[in-house]
Amino acid sequence: MPYITVEEHLPGITGLLEYRKDSAQPIRDLTQILLRGPSTLTTGERELIATIVSHGNECRFCTAAHTAAADLLLGECETTEKIKKDISSALISEKMKALLTIASQVQKSGKAVTNESIEKAKAAGATDIEIHDTVLIAALFCLYNRYVDGLSTVAPGDPNFYKGLAERIAVGYQRSPNGYDHLKKK
Repeated sequence: MPYITVEEHLPGITGLLEYRKDSAQPIRDLTQILLRGPSTLTTGERELIATIVSHGNECRFCTAAHTAAADLLLGECETTEKIKKDISSALISEKMKALLTIASQVQKSGKAVTNESIEKAKAAGATDIEIHDTVLIAALFCLYNRYVDGLSTVAPGDPNFYKGLAERIAVGYQRSPNGYDHLKKK
């Protein structure tokens, strides 16, 4: 049960963002830029960063939401499951393995990022902006994970909920212009 009163039909982060729309908007804008804006990393790759960080933080809602989004955007579900078990076993580029390792280090602490990890990412072809954005996405999802879990939001157990959520966030992270009343149970 959430520690504050949020709309029951909006579990996880959505209810919190609706609770404080003024503070939510800058967060949504930054998320939109980082995860859906122009980048040499695909939207699926950026969702993998959100997934690995949320998984490392044991945030059930965010892990399920971003796993579903990454699966949808990648068109398969093996990659997300492999990275959560062992990044090195995933069938992804060496560059993505290096960037996901950096994201995992950020999840633990900014100071956990090593010179060796950065050099390995660069040697695998990662650009400075890809490294920058990986660190910023990882830091942003640490914020989200702590926000969601720190206020004890609801994490639905139904995988179909996350499939529907993935379809919405695959398009973008901005608030629906019409709000979320359409999600209320009738």
